Amino acid sequence: MSQSPVVIIGAGPAGLTAAHELTKFGASAIVLEADNLVGGLSRTVRYRDFRFDIGGHRFFSKIPQINALWKEILGDEFLFRPRLSRIYYQGHFFAYPLKAMNALVGLGPVEALLVGLSYLRARMLPHEQEINFEQWVSNRFGRRLYKIFFKTYTEKVWGMPCAEISAEWAAQRIKNLSLSEALRNALFNHRHTKDGQLITTLIEAFHYPRLGPGMMWERCEELLLNHHSSVLRGVRVEQIRHTHGRVESIIGRTSRGEHVEFSGPHFISTMPLRDLVFTLNPAPPDTILRAAQRLRYRDYVTVILIVNRTEVFPDNWVYIHSPEVKLGRIQNYKNWSVDMVPDPSRTSLGLEYFLWEHDREWQWTDEQLIALGIRECSHIGLIAPTDVEDGTVVRMPKAYPVYDHGYQENLATLRHYLATFTNLQPIGRNGLHRYNNQDHSMLTGIYAARNVCGGTYEVWSVNTEQEYHEAEQSPQRFTEREVPVRLYKGADASALASVPLPEES
Repeated sequence: MSQSPVVIIGAGPAGLTAAHELTKFGASAIVLEADNLVGGLSRTVRYRDFRFDIGGHRFFSKIPQINALWKEILGDEFLFRPRLSRIYYQGHFFAYPLKAMNALVGLGPVEALLVGLSYLRARMLPHEQEINFEQWVSNRFGRRLYKIFFKTYTEKVWGMPCAEISAEWAAQRIKNLSLSEALRNALFNHRHTKDGQLITTLIEAFHYPRLGPGMMWERCEELLLNHHSSVLRGVRVEQIRHTHGRVESIIGRTSRGEHVEFSGPHFISTMPLRDLVFTLNPAPPDTILRAAQRLRYRDYVTVILIVNRTEVFPDNWVYIHSPEVKLGRIQNYKNWSVDMVPDPSRTSLGLEYFLWEHDREWQWTDEQLIALGIRECSHIGLIAPTDVEDGTVVRMPKAYPVYDHGYQENLATLRHYLATFTNLQPIGRNGLHRYNNQDHSMLTGIYAARNVCGGTYEVWSVNTEQEYHEAEQSPQRFTEREVPVRLYKGADASALASVPLPEES
């Protein structure tokens, strides 16, 4: 095998795992990362010695190899954490996973009866075809429960009606769970389906790095340096030059604006598939470009509030299903690891908003977004505006690959075209346009590395069995302009509640 390093685009979980695996075969890698932090969405961002996770990342896998790799990289810095998550809906908090008495009290006996009747109707008269998310969920939970606990939140996340979301996404994310299985768990504490499959949606504990998920990938970066590999931050790929079905080199631009070129025998890419196609030089045929253009990605904003309270709520995270607020989910980083917060008298909250880049909220100033977060948290009743002493914002473009009705056809077109390249492998969530969890993304990196070293692994086969899924995410865009900056402190922060938002001005 050539001693020239393998060139890897992206220092997220998939890219770094590929590089780490290559070192085990005596090979080396150069990892190009456009951003100033490693880890993709599975990074830890720091602000005033507060650490926060972008989305919340549970470390749980049914893949023994991945569990062993996590332990190999991080050693004793793993915590074993209890899970507590709830759903906020119409002024009530509902335990998730479902607990019978909690749901009964929250919904009330009349609504609970109607939910039961709706479920029975769905069992007797199900949708004959399960084309979209709405049909898939309604068949398993009944239409009434679908509207209460699935519709609003899902449409917040994806920015489109549930009838436009592919049923495949539901099959990936809610595999093995139905109302009957949830009730069995609530009444009898079962964690498996009748045929013995573990219901990972109901997992009540998980591992987590002591200083957040970025700790894993920063440590991995250190290990690579010890094995003659390197991670170059601040290098954004602009061109992938190829000829006769082989990639020859990659042209990138550094954060200083300088052009750099990297050649090698093999190339691995975790960049969004749409971007990969438009970066190829010479450009692909128009049919390929059109298919790439039709792939869509959901964007994502985290508003961080530093709250002058020892405790706010006991959960790791809370899903916000109420339609009167834009807020989708709230992370409580202190409840993931106490070391995420430098001062035990303070709490940091991560307010998650799911957007498109063309949405007006995406263009709002950080002050306006923080003001929105304070107002909506106050509306829910979690905090008072005067509790907030500081805040910051992180924007994450192309966070989630979208499973709309046309994506499978477009993806198949691109996959067929990319198969003509003999030394280019796309991997990871955005690289494959597949809503993988971190462990599956890592497995694609392992497969790609082994293929470089003579293996014949099918990277695209990872996760197609839909055996289990968690609920978290990992994209790879975080530019220098998105580094958190201090905005307000002390009494000034509470004044954000009166900052006029664009629609009010």
